[in-house]
Amino acid sequence: MTVVPAARRRPSPDLVGGVLLVAAALAGLTWANSPWRDTYRALAQTVVGPAAWHLDLSLEAWAADGLLAVFFLVVGLELKRELVSGTLRDRRHAAVPALAAVGGMVVPAVVYVLVVGLGGASAGLRGWAVPTATDIAFALAVLALVGRGLPGVARVFLLTLAVVDDLLAIVVIAVFYAAEIRVTWLVAAAAAVVAFTLAARLLAPSGGARRVVAASATGRALLVVLLVALGLTAWVTLHASGIHATIAGVACGLAMPATPRPGGRSPAGHLEHHVRPWSAAVAAPVFAFFAAGVPLAGRGGLATEPVVWGVLLGLVVGKPVGVLGTAALLERFTRLRAPGGLRPRDLAGVGLLAGVGFTVSLLVASLAFDDARLRDDATLAVFAGSLVSAVAAALVLRRGRGARALPVVPDDELEVDPAD
Repeated sequence: MTVVPAARRRPSPDLVGGVLLVAAALAGLTWANSPWRDTYRALAQTVVGPAAWHLDLSLEAWAADGLLAVFFLVVGLELKRELVSGTLRDRRHAAVPALAAVGGMVVPAVVYVLVVGLGGASAGLRGWAVPTATDIAFALAVLALVGRGLPGVARVFLLTLAVVDDLLAIVVIAVFYAAEIRVTWLVAAAAAVVAFTLAARLLAPSGGARRVVAASATGRALLVVLLVALGLTAWVTLHASGIHATIAGVACGLAMPATPRPGGRSPAGHLEHHVRPWSAAVAAPVFAFFAAGVPLAGRGGLATEPVVWGVLLGLVVGKPVGVLGTAALLERFTRLRAPGGLRPRDLAGVGLLAGVGFTVSLLVASLAFDDARLRDDATLAVFAGSLVSAVAAALVLRRGRGARALPVVPDDELEVDPAD
């Protein structure tokens, strides 16, 4: 009798991305506290780029301003897809997780302000937005690891919540953490985004010029070159305007057409399919590697710092209370309901997963504090809070798995592009 080995299950892209993110952060933290810490700092502070365009930035700045724009491009593409053909298209299904995302940002901010304010650390109040973010990659990685038996709607709820959370975080960064605004450069950035939007529409052929461009390989190649040039122009001009340049990634992602083609992906889905691996394997991990390089020597009083406790309690307590409390209030006082098949224990696990801040929280911490010590305190608290939230969510979700659970289908398997 011949025994046929069972097919090996491919690891989830969410899980792989999350593992790379955590591994890179641990590598940066370890190197920054090793006997070779000076080489780590020298690497992070290495300046590259043309000074004439004010782009002579350190490598850690390039990671935060440049590579992270790729991460936010994927966020923008994912948001556009969800708005056009995903859960956010149906207001009934999207309302509860979307509003829960709002509650999951307001409550942590209040917790942070109360803790830091009562602790007398007025200089730390600027970091109120640090514990308000949810990291899509890290949270979905935990869900992929421990939630295989959960209803598929649990992942949809978390994805919707995290996407709306990221959108709100982008607004917070643009409004509250912008440097001095240079109007001329901001107008130039807006013009570049508008031009990108108009050019991107040619990717959705329906007639006239669009059909001519789509039918010609040369036309398509020239259009891709034009889109890349306009995207880079938007990034450069937005960087010069004083607004964080990663916003350009979101703007370009939202500008891509997301209506699925017959038998294939939409232009937004096609771009997301090709860019997401670079975001998960390069952009986010490299940013985490440099953002995690916090020196621990001489930080014996860390446990008494108000900023540390503000971030920690904001993520571990404020996030789940905000998410679950908002969902409960909506179901109690309105006709809105969470998607069917989502049990209370599943919702509790998703609420805890919302406390996994990581990438966006680290970015906000780097923007909020000029004081290196406060920035490092917030960074370490983000690590601790995200870890506690992930472990607590894993325990709740593993206990909540049931036989009636539906399979979780990764996003990249929902659409099939015959051209790939």
